[in-house]
Amino acid sequence: MIGRSLGAIRGGLGFLTRLPVPFRDGDWDALRTTPAAFPVVGYVAGGLAALPLLAIDSLPEPTVAFAYLLAVYAVTGIHHLDGVADLGDALVVHGDVERRREVLKDTTTGVGAILAIAVVVAGLALAGLSLASLAAVTAVGVAVAAEVGAKLGMAAMACFGRASYEGMGRQFTEGASPASLVAPAVLALPAAVLTWPHPAAAVALVAAVAGIGLPWVWANHHLGGINGDIFGAANEIGRVVGVHAGVIAWTLF
Repeated sequence: MIGRSLGAIRGGLGFLTRLPVPFRDGDWDALRTTPAAFPVVGYVAGGLAALPLLAIDSLPEPTVAFAYLLAVYAVTGIHHLDGVADLGDALVVHGDVERRREVLKDTTTGVGAILAIAVVVAGLALAGLSLASLAAVTAVGVAVAAEVGAKLGMAAMACFGRASYEGMGRQFTEGASPASLVAPAVLALPAAVLTWPHPAAAVALVAAVAGIGLPWVWANHHLGGINGDIFGAANEIGRVVGVHAGVIAWTLF
């Protein structure tokens, strides 16, 4: 059991980040059947990406924000942005479900893809600028909570989602069940108290999960279900929504 869990975490780090974690035989199968690995990866990736925020008291806010943006993509890679691009093209295309699925598979980059990536990257950059206005410890707590929330949302998609066709998305949805969400939810709970007693981290965690619901619901209605591109896009959108919501919560409460 422990060996399979470690294999799932290795698989998650190898699949969801750019960290030099070597895959072993069985790690992929362990990951797709162990949704609990997702929030664990969120803690690792979120913590590493948040390191530039520790320089808030030493560097200008725009510099810290830019460093945070670079750190996020240095740690997590840009392959999930491909899902954002494909989702953007599918959003703007005219046609039925089959036509939108064709666009998702098309390697041509359209204006919808460019706009979608621009909005997500700009959203994350502005979120980083908002984080840079907070105390360092608070900013790190919100950033980590948002990352964990995004990964918890991915776990929820795996446990409750319906795949639109054969592919990576179906491998996750067939490897998990609704009951499988209990473990990742429990593992994600500590992220909610990273700014205790202030609820900013809890809001970031919940908002990131809710943010993932946006492409998920759209895919169910317009694609007949989710796929690998939706998983990737949801991860990026969930992070942006989570960070912004956490900062707003800190400002208002």
